[in-house]
Amino acid sequence: MKFIEYVKDNIINIIIYMLTLILLLFMLTALKISIYINIIIFVVFMFSGSMILIFSFLRKYNFYKLFNANLERLDKKYLILETIPDPITYEERIMVDSLYEINKSMIENIRENKAITDDFKEFVEMWIHEVKIPISSMVLKCHNEHDKSFLRLINRLDNSIDTILYYVRLGDTEKDFSISEVNLRELIRSVGMKNKDDLLLNNITFEVNLQALVVNSDKKWLEFIVNQIINNSIKYKKDNDSIIKISSREESDKNVLEIYDNGIGILRKDIRRVFDKSFTGMNGRNRVKSTGMGLYIIKKLCERLGHNIYIESEVNEWTKVVIEFGKNDIYKL
Repeated sequence: MKFIEYVKDNIINIIIYMLTLILLLFMLTALKISIYINIIIFVVFMFSGSMILIFSFLRKYNFYKLFNANLERLDKKYLILETIPDPITYEERIMVDSLYEINKSMIENIRENKAITDDFKEFVEMWIHEVKIPISSMVLKCHNEHDKSFLRLINRLDNSIDTILYYVRLGDTEKDFSISEVNLRELIRSVGMKNKDDLLLNNITFEVNLQALVVNSDKKWLEFIVNQIINNSIKYKKDNDSIIKISSREESDKNVLEIYDNGIGILRKDIRRVFDKSFTGMNGRNRVKSTGMGLYIIKKLCERLGHNIYIESEVNEWTKVVIEFGKNDIYKL
């Protein structure tokens, strides 16, 4: 709040005040009052008017300075009401009361929208679970009838539905987390069994070389993360001699899981953006149609689980996804 701007805002009051003073001096002069008295009255009025203007400015200046300073410090701006001191002037009370009503209205709208969103999420989750029942039946039927072409489509559908389910749950992952010790060998075995049909149908060699490592994570979410990576390796495989290698190693401060494939790779300019929401890259546009959501979801899940994930690749050569699990006692706590 600047004094010059404050003066501009009050220019009408200042003009009225000055005109009143001039009219008073004119009347005193008409009544033949001594010029010295007129000068004294002029000085007194000018001094008192200036003091009133300055005092009024300083009172408002202190209030708005504190208001703006608190606003800048807050990450969540809507909490500004909690930091405002008790209003002194009528104008300050009007402002605080207005902010309170605005904040109250905003909270009510957020609650209504959250209720609608929660209902929608519950419906989607319920629908997904209902859809998975006939999908499982179709997979079993395809196995019995040895229909490999149809089985591939069903597996793609099943993986897409899983992606929708985990995306819907992404906002409330903390409520669903169950951190425990996860055996990497058992987890990779489970993921491999889930994808065995796609691996066989695509003639992909699946090599696993894992140390007997146990990491702290959520088994269900971690299995989804690894499954998404395997699905990408299958999706972007080469036409022949395709291979997926999974290995692990233990370092002083972390355990590392690496998933390597000799697929079509990722362009160097796309590497830094593969985890961006809805980013498909050149492969996602030319090779197969992609939503760009899979890697975005697993990146967010890794962040919330406390894992580090990154990708290295050479186009037309290979791709390697690395997940790092920190060694500490935070999960035990």
